Amino acid sequence: MSYTIEQISKIIKAQYVGGAPDVKILRLLTDSRSLSFPDETLFFAIVTRHGDGHNYVDELYKRGVRNFVVNMSFDHSRYPDAGFLVVKDTLHSLQQLAAYHRGCYEIPVVGITGSDGKTIVKEWLNQLLQPDFFITRSPRSYNSQIGVPLSVWELEQRTTLAIFEAGISQPGEMGSLSEIISPTIGIFTCIGDAHQEGFSSIKEKLNEKLKLFTN
Repeated sequence: MSYTIEQISKIIKAQYVGGAPDVKILRLLTDSRSLSFPDETLFFAIVTRHGDGHNYVDELYKRGVRNFVVNMSFDHSRYPDAGFLVVKDTLHSLQQLAAYHRGCYEIPVVGITGSDGKTIVKEWLNQLLQPDFFITRSPRSYNSQIGVPLSVWELEQRTTLAIFEAGISQPGEMGSLSEIISPTIGIFTCIGDAHQEGFSSIKEKLNEKLKLFTN
């Protein structure tokens, strides 16, 4: 499924500046190293503890990307033939778009969380169920605040079953992942010490992980 820039702008409630609103977007990008098809790519300039995606807009522009989601402080005037979706929080906008996309599918969706074993359980399920379903699943260990929306974006019209991982490292993270994945089937692999440094206790981490299964 593709969306036009105009549609995406409305979904994430962005201010649209320049560009062509009828351009169709098939791919979402957060890492400049993964660029493959610039004409159909929308780059989200996400700010993390480790870097600022806005620093890569110039490079991607030179490589042919013409559609960007940026925050309000970014100076987009230097790129006259590019389109910019200006938002307050680029990560939140990525998650908003993925949650909307997930809502377009009424299919079984397996959400997997736990301290260990998420990826191998996902791959086991994929191998066991492949004969009966067309499966969309998290690539590798895409289970973070960025990885989950990128995984869910891969849902397509022929998907009949989806399997997504959800990983957290601190309180307050599972709520957004739960909205994006919106699982109909839940799997909890185990609870242990992995990523414990972000939590005051095992119980706090357990309760946070359980939020994936709220609905």
